[in-house]
This record gives sequence, structure tokens and C-alpha cells, in this order.
Amino acid sequence: MADNSTYDASKITVLEGLEAVRKRPAMYIGDNGIEGLHHLIKEVVDNSIDEALGGYCNQIKLILRDDGSVTIDDNGRGIPVDIHPQKKISALEVIMTSLHSGGKFDNDSYKVSGGLHGVGISVVNALSKYTKIEVHRDGQVWMQEYQRGTPKAPVKAVGKSDRTGTTVTFLPDDKIFEFTEFSFKKVLQKYRQQAYLTAGLTFVLKDERKVRAEADQDSPTVYTYHFEGGIKSYVKNINRHQKTIHDDIFYVNKEEENINVEVALQYTDDLQERVMTFANNIINPEGGTHLQGFRIALTKGLNDYLSSIATEKEKEIKFSGEDTREGLTAIVSVKVPDPQFEGQTKIKLNNPEVTQIVRKIVEEELKTFLEEHPQTGKLIISRSILSHKARKAAKAAREAVVRKGALEGGTLPGKLADCSSRKPEESELYIVEGDSAGGSAKQARDRRTQAIFPLKGKPLNSEKYRLDRVFSNQEIKEVVVAIGAGVGDTFDDTKMRYHKIILMNDADVDGEHITTLMLTLFFRHLKDVINKGYLYVAQPPLFKIEVSSNESYWVLDEDEREEKVKELKKAGKEIKGVQRFKGLGEMQPEQLWSTTMNPETRILKRITVEDAEEADKTFDMLMGSEVPPRKKFIQTYSKSAELDV
Repeated sequence: MADNSTYDASKITVLEGLEAVRKRPAMYIGDNGIEGLHHLIKEVVDNSIDEALGGYCNQIKLILRDDGSVTIDDNGRGIPVDIHPQKKISALEVIMTSLHSGGKFDNDSYKVSGGLHGVGISVVNALSKYTKIEVHRDGQVWMQEYQRGTPKAPVKAVGKSDRTGTTVTFLPDDKIFEFTEFSFKKVLQKYRQQAYLTAGLTFVLKDERKVRAEADQDSPTVYTYHFEGGIKSYVKNINRHQKTIHDDIFYVNKEEENINVEVALQYTDDLQERVMTFANNIINPEGGTHLQGFRIALTKGLNDYLSSIATEKEKEIKFSGEDTREGLTAIVSVKVPDPQFEGQTKIKLNNPEVTQIVRKIVEEELKTFLEEHPQTGKLIISRSILSHKARKAAKAAREAVVRKGALEGGTLPGKLADCSSRKPEESELYIVEGDSAGGSAKQARDRRTQAIFPLKGKPLNSEKYRLDRVFSNQEIKEVVVAIGAGVGDTFDDTKMRYHKIILMNDADVDGEHITTLMLTLFFRHLKDVINKGYLYVAQPPLFKIEVSSNESYWVLDEDEREEKVKELKKAGKEIKGVQRFKGLGEMQPEQLWSTTMNPETRILKRITVEDAEEADKTFDMLMGSEVPPRKKFIQTYSKSAELDV
């Protein structure tokens, strides 16, 4: 039995002040990787946006500096600097060095705000090697500097000022973060969105770094975002490459019971729904009560309007929510005095009172809009009727797949070479291009944990067709049956037969095209496979460099080949030959195993979606029916493209 005699009060550690943040940063910013790093910027800018929401600020400047630091400046009221009654030090120092402090707990200071937990700027301070804050207030500039969260000196006045506002400069701590290089592209995406959400607010974003990240090389160094049209402009921008079915955008901005509801929507002839939800300007990826209220209002509103204009034949139709959302682009933004979020990252709004308020406002305003725009109303109803009919066909297709699935007592596809393990957590499904590669993979695999499904021909483009048409493609249908978890709304990840689904195609243009088609299928109809982290792309080598009969090297692409050849020549080795593989089928099973399938040596790329809005745009542009945006993309990136001829 263990000796517990030394376990006493002396063993209990209490982390004072900001020590807890430095000890467990992931609890406050999600992680210490790229997302956590950019979360620091968000925490500071959110304070400035809260000033804008209160009507005190109309410009926010953000600068990425050459020394790796970031400066955020606003023209709001400026953080209070007078002495705090309890702490007996400047309120500025209290806010910068104490968790759960700030003006967000006081509804007199902020009617609505995004930063609610009072941990934002103090967390940034704790996780920065150096922080400097300047406050323009009461005709003076007040300043304080910090080293890893600790003040270097008290707050002091350092000069005169004829403006108000707060300027924060911080340098992320390289002892905390894996790397400290910010992405200007991420910053632009984030604050362009914020500019849409706050009509009239100007963002000036500047990159002063002499050496810029590769992803930022092609973008200008200064951007200014200002949208008077607010979320109406946002909807228009999202739909700029879509064929819209009506020109006038539905828009409402009303307040009830101190909750402000702002909604804009427009329909397109596309198959996808694009609805984004925000509470106090914070995106809620999983929606919440505001999304629930909006959906109820939209379905009821369109059903009521249909009953008022329906032909005899159409009177039997009753729209489901799904019928009214196909091709819908909408922004739902609410401002709530005391929002309740799910988690520190605020992925979902939980205030129950918001549902009824959003429902009431949207339902009333939509009724008026449809009555005042009868032509638009008929177009939207026709769009929903088409979706209603297609949904019935898609439902039948889904049910057919489930009925034929192994979990429903059917049989697995004949071409699937399954693994013997029945534990999903250790089982892998390789989706391979062609019978030849499939044959090599079947011989190369570990039969216990690796299943092989050879694809014949190119799968249907899932971007262009509804689910019933997608499932008319036997290959796709059999892939879904093999995975075993259903598809679309019926997808259940607990029924997945494999927790690694690996797309393994030739390292050439045709192989990449098939990979893209399969990624489109997963993104549009099996998105939870991506969200759960179960989808991967294998990285087969394109070249084999032979030095001797028992010494050879495998490289992924031409750049790696050139580097390896230089390295070998420098080491005085003679290269006997360089073999290029056009297809996986050309590889011997043992070669395929050692380079691409052996868990000890292979390289797999996990597919993730960091920005759903950008991913949606990209899939729509590259795989959709509109040619001009795709042509522009090709022209823009053709100079850096690698040709396989």
C-alpha cells in the first residue's frame, strides 16, 4: 500500500495572479500552437470592438511589427487609470494583471460585449515576453510596461494627448508558444469579417515585417476595411460568385427586450446552405439559440406564405426546415447584454430567451418583406418546392444506402478487402485509385488493421449534384456503405468502422483530381469524418533515387529530389539512377508498404478545416458550375503551379 503520510497541506500548490495562465495556457486560449497564438490578438481586439459596439470607437488599427510584436490601437474611451477603490493601485494595472477583472461585468459600462470572462487582456499579458500599454485619456498619455505579466513600474503619465483610446503592444513569449510568427492572412480574414459585422467601423491592418511568412508574400502590406452596408454587404460578398435567384436582400435590424437582432438573407441556385451566426460580434460555429429562432421563423414564414399563394397542386406541400435552407445565404447577428456561451471559445450561444425574440422579429419582418416583394416571394417559394421534391429523392437514396450497409444486416461491397480487426480505433480504410494500385495495396497491407477499397474511374463531382444523383454513382455508394456510418443528416460517427480513412492516389495530376473529388464528397456529405479528424491523404513518393543495390532513397516531389541529389553528391556518392513512378501500381508491394503504408515510416496528412467559410468558397469555386471565378483562380496561381506533362 502507498505511503500517504507525506501528503499534507504543504503539497497543495496555489498559483497566484497570472501564474496559472502561464502554467496552463491551453485552458485560456485553447492551445499553444498557431490558433492559440492568434487568439492573443483576438482577446485584445475584442476589447476595442466592445468600445465600437458601445458607440465609443470607430477605428481600430492593427500592426504586425518587424520584431514579432503586435500593436492594436483604438480611438475608444481609453481604459480607466484612476486608483481602484479595493486594490489601491491604478485600474489599468488591475485589468492587466488580474484575472476576472474589467468593465464587462458592469452593464453600465458596456451594454453588450464579447469579452465576458474578464480574462482577455490579462491572459495576453501573462503569455507575452513584453507588453506595453498606452492610454490616451483626460488630456494625457498614461503608460505601463510588463515583463511576462509583471509590471516593470507603476502606471505613469508620459505626455499630453488630444485624443482618447488605448494602444496595446505585446510580444508573444517563445517559452510558451511553439512558434511566434503571425499570419497576416489569418488576421485579414478575421477582421474583414468583423468590419462587416459592425457597419461604419474601420479596420486598418498593416504588416511591417521585412521578412514575411510565405502565405503572406503575395498580399499587400496595408488593408483598410469599412462596410457601410454591414451584414447586407457580407451576404452580397459571400454570394458574389453565386447565381442568386433574387436581387433584393432581406434585412432586419430591430431591438426587443434589450436584445438586438440583425439578419440578412438571400437565396442562390446553389445546393449548399451558408448560414453564419454571431453573438456580440463573436462567431458561433455551432450556432445556438439565435440560429434555432431564425430557423423556426424561416420555415414557418415560408410555409405561411406558400399557403397564401399556393396552387391547388401545391397546397399539399409542407416545407421542412431543410427545404427552406437549400441555397440559403444568411447572417444572423445578435447583441445580448448577458450572453451565455458554451466554453471559453464561445462556439455556441445558450441564452434561451434569444430563441423567441429572434423568431418573433424575423417572422414578422419576413412576412412584410414577402408581401411587399411578391415576385421575390414566388421565386423563393419555387426554390423551396424544388428543394422539397429533391429532398424526398435524397432521403430515399440515403435510406437505400443504410439498408444495404453492413450494420443493417446487408453485406459489405465485394471489392472491399476488409481488415480482420473489428476495433474502429485501430482500423484503417485505404481508398485507392484503380484496380492495379488496389492490387498492390492489398498485397502490401497489414491485413489485421488495413482495409483496401479500389476506386474504378473518377467519382462524381459532389459539388454539382444533390445526394440522390451523387448516390447514382456506384463507387461513392459503396464507399459510404464500407464506412458504415450513413451519410448527410443520418451520419452517425459512432458507427464508423474505421477511424482512419486514407485517400491514396497516384502522385500525378489525375491522382490529385481524384483526391479532390473525394475531398469534395467528404466536405459536402460526410463532414463529420473531417471534423472528428478521421480523414487523411497519403503521401506516396514520386521518385526513387538509387545509389547502390542496397542503398536507395524515396522522395515526394521534384524539389525534394533536387535537394536529395545535391546532398548525395556533396557526400561523394554516385547516383546510379532516378526512377519516377507514374502510378502506385508500378510499385512492388514491399516498396508500397515501406514508403506509403507502414505506420512507422509513412507520411500522412490529416485533413482539417480551419476556416469553414473560406473552405466553402474554395470548394465552390474549384468544383462548382461557375467558370469565371475558377478561371481567375487559375490565372492568379498559374505562375506558381507545377505542371505534370
